[in-house]
Amino acid sequence: MAEFSVSPETANIKKKKRSREWFLQRFLRLALSCWCSALVPLTRPGWCEVQQFQIKNGSFSFSTGLCCTFRSASKPRSSYIGTERYTFNFTIRDSPTYFINVQSWGREEYIRSLSESFRVGDCVTIENPLIQSKEAEREEKFNPVTPSGYKLLLSENHSVVKTSSCYDTDTRLLALLHLPVKDPQDYYSLGDIVANGQSLHGRVLNVLAAVMAVGEPKYFITSDKRKGQRCEVKLYDETERSFPIVCWDNESIQLAQTWIPQETVIFASDVRINFDKFRNCMTATVISKTIITTNPETAEANVLFSFIKENAQAGALPSPVKELPNETINLEAVVDVYTVEQLKEKALQSDGKLEPLHGIIYGYISTLDIDESVSRVLRNRCSVCRFIVNEVSNTCTFCSDVSAEARSTFASFDMLVDVTDHTGTLRSCYLADCVAEDTLGCTVPEFLMLEEDQRTALKWQLLLERSKIYFKVTSSPNWRTGLKVNLLSCKLADPMEASQSFLGRDWNYL
Repeated sequence: MAEFSVSPETANIKKKKRSREWFLQRFLRLALSCWCSALVPLTRPGWCEVQQFQIKNGSFSFSTGLCCTFRSASKPRSSYIGTERYTFNFTIRDSPTYFINVQSWGREEYIRSLSESFRVGDCVTIENPLIQSKEAEREEKFNPVTPSGYKLLLSENHSVVKTSSCYDTDTRLLALLHLPVKDPQDYYSLGDIVANGQSLHGRVLNVLAAVMAVGEPKYFITSDKRKGQRCEVKLYDETERSFPIVCWDNESIQLAQTWIPQETVIFASDVRINFDKFRNCMTATVISKTIITTNPETAEANVLFSFIKENAQAGALPSPVKELPNETINLEAVVDVYTVEQLKEKALQSDGKLEPLHGIIYGYISTLDIDESVSRVLRNRCSVCRFIVNEVSNTCTFCSDVSAEARSTFASFDMLVDVTDHTGTLRSCYLADCVAEDTLGCTVPEFLMLEEDQRTALKWQLLLERSKIYFKVTSSPNWRTGLKVNLLSCKLADPMEASQSFLGRDWNYL
């Protein structure tokens, strides 16, 4: 790697106004000295491939031919008094080995225009960038780790980024889009992550997995009035059936929307692994260091492709359309207490984009129709995916490809109840499956053996009794109230604990 040096002639130059020609000569000399390190591919916040390096009329340009692999969002940065500058980062690549980070600064109009001019996977040409040594320890904390000791800086006044037509692009550059930037054998299987559990909490590592399902982007507004978004993708491999990875930035969310469930494989380098205390499971998160390679062309990925194909043909996987219903929640991690009124206010403030919320209500069940028709209380579920089956045909629409011998149905509680406290009522709350069994204190076979008067007696044991109710609430335009409330647990409350909540002690207000 070339290093910058100061020539004796330069050291002897007196302090005087240098000519434009002198600066240009020094710039070209420095540019040529670091030519080898600068000739690298774009790989992260957006990447391109460097095909040519040439000097034109006293300036130099990179003629890049690859694509964006990852880009960061444009962000405002304070500058001089009364002004504000924006920054936008991406990564380019032109060979299997080399790639480099690019950073641009400028006015909001320039940065927004630049960030909208190309996307991950596009080919670009960069002219007149400034080559600068990078501070690895500081910069690689939030940016992709690159093999180069340098970075490229784009100036609003001097640098130009041009997109290239796919017809003008070397196919060898496009092939780099399917090569991971990390060693293809250096990754954790999903089963290894789950097995290691919380010992991996906070670690940044690589993951190779197939896409099971891609969720819809969900939008929200933070407490400081900033707009945010979130998208969750379910992954799987030979060792684990369902594993969530969460995207928070626009670039990764747009990329995820292009993935085809049960057909796409991804190699995600430098994702952060966390233990989700609410769901009591391990999760992965796409961060600013992450580079995602879609459908990598590696031996390890080919093995996973074969696994996908075999399982698709055998119908051994559940539908990718919906999330598995038997998701477990660690109730000990749910500590926030709400009133019904607070939940309704929060839903109104979210403008229909309420993020999933877990909490506790000290109230009582005010409507529980278990002594009427059994069909209003019980539904049949698929034994494979546990979704409710079609009532007419008694078949699961999601597991139609599974052989008849491998699938069956079973009866499960599925009912709507009203939850009331001193501030109001949440209507049509969902009480189902194992939570309903725990609440009623009986299994489905035991419930079916009860006479009508016995079911009525069971009903009045629960109605209007002060209870500690754990819940999960989400926005749902199709739900009759606009809010879908799932009860996670409903048990009689400790009298002292309930009285404290009623008096307003230990409340976590919104």
